[in-house]
Amino acid sequence: MAAARASLGRIVPESSILFLCDMQEKLRDKVLYFPQIVSVAARMLKVARLLDVPVLLTEQYPQGLGHTVPELGAQGLPAVSKTCFSMVPPLQQELDRRPQLRSVLLCGIETQGCILHTALDLLDRGLQVHVAVDACSSRSQTNRLVALDRMRQSGVFLSTSEVLILQLLKDAAHPQFKEVKALLPSYWPSTVCHPGVEEMFSFSLIFFFFFFFFFFWFVVLCL
Repeated sequence: MAAARASLGRIVPESSILFLCDMQEKLRDKVLYFPQIVSVAARMLKVARLLDVPVLLTEQYPQGLGHTVPELGAQGLPAVSKTCFSMVPPLQQELDRRPQLRSVLLCGIETQGCILHTALDLLDRGLQVHVAVDACSSRSQTNRLVALDRMRQSGVFLSTSEVLILQLLKDAAHPQFKEVKALLPSYWPSTVCHPGVEEMFSFSLIFFFFFFFFFFWFVVLCL
């Protein structure tokens, strides 16, 4: 029965933690949807602070990739430097001193690299992993999609930031409900959550154009 409950992926602030992975200056012009990803991650950070959810932040080789971008709003939050892809080894002590921890909420870049490696290491520790897909990206949309699917196959819960935020709140009577609700936008850009939509639409237009072109000449030649 306990295993069945765990598989539901419920999250509560008391046993959750937010991981912010490698949103650094030198990646700004390389990662797709970087401004949107950072904006959503910043929202997750604000909510975590309102709900007393602990937050851990890493930077991948900051000597080369720079430091965390200021718009994340993580000033005052210590950044742990790393070279390994996974966030888990450098944060090992932080995890060990939280025996109540059950769920990790994961945001950042890149999906096929540090996010994937971190998720798998956390699963190895017996923790539930919840990836906010609208707060994770890559330089390649293909890599992003494949990595998300790979994580799903391994047992990671794929969610949006709003899904996770509402799970943490659980009740409109929550003392911080109004403050949190004010942080939620009325519109979410679909391209961030559902990569590939624009590409599929473009392909459909091209296919329609060529079909119409050949059909037109077929009719002309037949006449």
